[in-house]
Amino acid sequence: MWFCTALFFFRAQAEQRNKQNKETMILFDHSGETTNHTAAELELAKLIERLDANLRAISGQGRIALASSLSAEDMVLTDVIARLSLPIDIFTLQTGRLHSDTVAMIERTRLRYGLTIREVEPEANALAQFVATHGLNGFYESLEARKACCGVRKLEPLGRALSGYDAWVTGQRREQALTRDQLDEREHDTAHDLIKHNPLASWQWADVLAYAEHFQVPLNPLHARGYVSIGCDPCTRAIRPGEHARDGRWWWENADTKECGLHQNNPNKEANA
Repeated sequence: MWFCTALFFFRAQAEQRNKQNKETMILFDHSGETTNHTAAELELAKLIERLDANLRAISGQGRIALASSLSAEDMVLTDVIARLSLPIDIFTLQTGRLHSDTVAMIERTRLRYGLTIREVEPEANALAQFVATHGLNGFYESLEARKACCGVRKLEPLGRALSGYDAWVTGQRREQALTRDQLDEREHDTAHDLIKHNPLASWQWADVLAYAEHFQVPLNPLHARGYVSIGCDPCTRAIRPGEHARDGRWWWENADTKECGLHQNNPNKEANA
């Protein structure tokens, strides 16, 4: 699969670096001349330098939280937070329907970085009411039911998770979905009246993999099994060769409805309606 091909490519590059220093600035020698590195490595160094500077600046703008889905993009951001010791909190929405591999990433993150990821769960009464009305897997029956499930398991918990913060950070990328193709790096979250930062907005999937390989970032095992976009277990599947990354999410729906509502003010208003 193209995912594995890209992963093997960047792993091969990493093995040829001969004890390369993990710090970006090693790409320049004391005379100011660039050392013998590939164009891909130089481009990655620029991305890392810009991402580091961006998150440093964001971390100084009050109380900030990263909303982590524990997917590759959010693990990249987690790595930066840990590597630079940034005062950015991390939480995840524990919907109750996550893959076991995804849940295991919480402990893997703690062991690797010493960071605690706060788990925010659905409100029990609201969840019980949804199940009583629609059934445990009623989200398959209609778009309305699916959005109601996301509302109970994700949207309401997100509101509680963001309470008291001045801004939040996401791992969204423009490449991820039709509904995100005009995504800005900084936007106003009208639903919560907060600033929302999307520092990976312009990154490609290959950039995410390259960063992860460079810093040996722990990744969700689902990625290696063809899951590029990861959500709740019953709403996510591995993609097939030639499919878009978002085809694995809510695959029974049209491409222009594949959002759970967490990112309601993405610029593509028509597609996000």
